[in-house]
Amino acid sequence: MTEPWPTPAASPAAPDAASPAAPPTPPTSAGPFDPPGVTWQPVSPKLVTVRLISLALSLGLPLVASVVVAALVGVPGLWAVPAAVAAFAAWLAILVPRQVRALGYAERDDDLLIRKGIMFRTLVVVPYGRMQFVDVQAGPLDRWGGIAKVQLHTASPASDAAIPGLPPTEADRLRDRLAERGEARLAGL
Repeated sequence: MTEPWPTPAASPAAPDAASPAAPPTPPTSAGPFDPPGVTWQPVSPKLVTVRLISLALSLGLPLVASVVVAALVGVPGLWAVPAAVAAFAAWLAILVPRQVRALGYAERDDDLLIRKGIMFRTLVVVPYGRMQFVDVQAGPLDRWGGIAKVQLHTASPASDAAIPGLPPTEADRLRDRLAERGEARLAGL
């Protein structure tokens, strides 16, 4: 079992009882996107399926249309268009599961943390006292997949505080808990 705090190496001489012990050093974070002592909650893996179906619906029509046009016109160079659409769809199909695995949230005593992104990472910190209201959203495809999105609204219009891909029971629990904590923080101001 490892100790939570690193211990200094033992010195050959015995420490003097009168000398004060050095305070333990707190654990350091792995960077600005991984604060120390935070346990991240992942989103539902069902979000991958919902996003892949949405991707197929949005790129399926351009793929079929470009194949039909390339076949009817008969110009060999036009087959590059459906090949490019198919390559883009394949790249996104590989990227979507990684993006979903990168999503997470953590509830702390004073704020909510939301992280996302692989190449362009984002960490959003929303203080409970700054939340104006919290709502739960689910479109038809989300409801079919059994997931919902919790959207946090603050005074800042640029705030992108949303947690997609939560099971409906977790979305309800999180909405109620965040609203309760937000009211408690506002009452304390």
